[in-house]
Amino acid sequence: MGVQQRKVAVHDLEVGMFVSDLDRPWHQTPFPIQGFYIRSEDDIRALKSHCRWVMIDVAEVRDTTKFEQGEIKPAFGRRTLRRGGDREELKLPPLAIQEPVTYETTTTLKKEIKVSRQLLDDAELALERAFESLQEGGEADLRPVAEITRKMVASVIRHPDALLWLSRIRAHDDYIYRHSLNTSIWALVCGRHLGLNEGLLNHLGMGCLLSQVGKTVLPRSLLNHEGQFSAEDYARYRTYVEKGLAMLEGTGVSRAVLSVVGGHRERHNGSGFPQGVRGTRIPLMAKVAGIAEYFESLIGPRDGGDDPMTPAKAVSLLYDMRNIEFQEDLVENFIQAIGVYPTGSLVELSDGQRGIVVSHSPERRLWPKVMVMTDQEHKPLKSAHIIDLARYNESRDVNEALIVKECLPHGSEGLDPSRYDVTGAESRWNFSRLISG
Repeated sequence: MGVQQRKVAVHDLEVGMFVSDLDRPWHQTPFPIQGFYIRSEDDIRALKSHCRWVMIDVAEVRDTTKFEQGEIKPAFGRRTLRRGGDREELKLPPLAIQEPVTYETTTTLKKEIKVSRQLLDDAELALERAFESLQEGGEADLRPVAEITRKMVASVIRHPDALLWLSRIRAHDDYIYRHSLNTSIWALVCGRHLGLNEGLLNHLGMGCLLSQVGKTVLPRSLLNHEGQFSAEDYARYRTYVEKGLAMLEGTGVSRAVLSVVGGHRERHNGSGFPQGVRGTRIPLMAKVAGIAEYFESLIGPRDGGDDPMTPAKAVSLLYDMRNIEFQEDLVENFIQAIGVYPTGSLVELSDGQRGIVVSHSPERRLWPKVMVMTDQEHKPLKSAHIIDLARYNESRDVNEALIVKECLPHGSEGLDPSRYDVTGAESRWNFSRLISG
C-alpha cells in the first residue's frame, strides 16, 4: 500500500493522524522531528499556533488502527510501540536540574578527534578487563574504567560530536562493549545538553559503561537474538540488571553509579524492569541512561539480529514514545542534543548526493553539516567535501534549499565511513582543510 498525503486544515485535525508536512519550514517550528503522530489535544493546539494547514499521511493512520486492534504484535525485548489503551501515558512537570551548567564548545571537531582517537580503543580494553574480572568473581579494579570515563566526559564537554563520530565509524569486536560505549556517549551528550555538572557526568558515564556487565553471564546465543525473545527467553534476559548489580557489590563504585546500572531499564510508565518503578521514582541519571541505551539498541548493528533502524527513524520512534516509556521533556532534550540526523547518520540529499552527518546545529535541526562522499548519481567522489546545509541554505529560497531527503541504512553500498579520516591522517582523501568546527 502506497503512502497517500492529504492536505488538512489544522482545525480539522484529530488525535491519531500522522503529520508528514507543514505549511512552513520545519525549522521555523518547535517540533523536534519532521513527521509525527498527533497523540493529544496539546499537539493539535501546538499545530494551530504555528500552521493553517498540514499534510497528513493517510497510510500511517490506517497502520495506527492496526496497532489499536492488536493486528500487529510486538516482540519481547525491543518492542514496537502500540497506541492502544494498555500503553499508559504519564505526564510530569519538566525535569529540574539543580544549578545547570552551560557548556561552550572549546575546540574544533578536527582537533578533538585527534586528541580522542585512541580513547575508544582504551575504553574497550578497560571494559574487557573489568568485565572478565567481574565475571570470574575476582576483585575487579575499576579505576581504569573511572579514568576512561573522566577522559570521555572531558572530550564531550570540549566538543559533543567528536566521540560520536569516532564511535559511529569504527568497528567493534564485541557487541556488549560496543553497546556499553555507545550508550555512554549518547548519554553524556544528552547530559551535557541538560547541564549536568562534571561530577554527575562522570557518574552517568561510568554507570552506562558498567550497565551491561550482567550480560556477560548470559548465553551468547540469547544476546544475539535480543528483540526476538520468547516469553521464557525474555524472563531470563531481564535478569541481567540484577546480575550486574550483584557483580558490582563490593567494588567501591558510588551509589550514583549503581543507580544508573540498576535503573537504566526502568520505564516512565512502569513497564520496565527489574523493579517496574515509574515516573519520579526513577533517578534522573537512570532516565538519561535508559533513553540512551534504548536508542543505541535501535540503531546498533549486531550479528544475527534485526537490521538496525536508521537514526532518523529511531528519533521519530522516541518522539512517539514521549510520556509513555520516556518522559516528554527528556525525549525532546535528547533529540535536541543529538539532532534529528545524529552525527554518523548516512544520508541522501535532495539533489541525490550521499554522505555522512558530521555535526548538527540546534538552531537548524534539519540542516546538519554533511560530508558528501558520492555525486548525484551515487558514484564515489575522488575527494569528499563538507556541506554545511544551514550555511548553504541561508540565503536561498525554501524551494531552492538543499535538504536531507532521507536517512540511509547502516552499511549502504558505497558509503563506508571507516575509509575516511576527517583529520587527514593516513587517508585516501585529505579532509584536514574541510572541517573548521
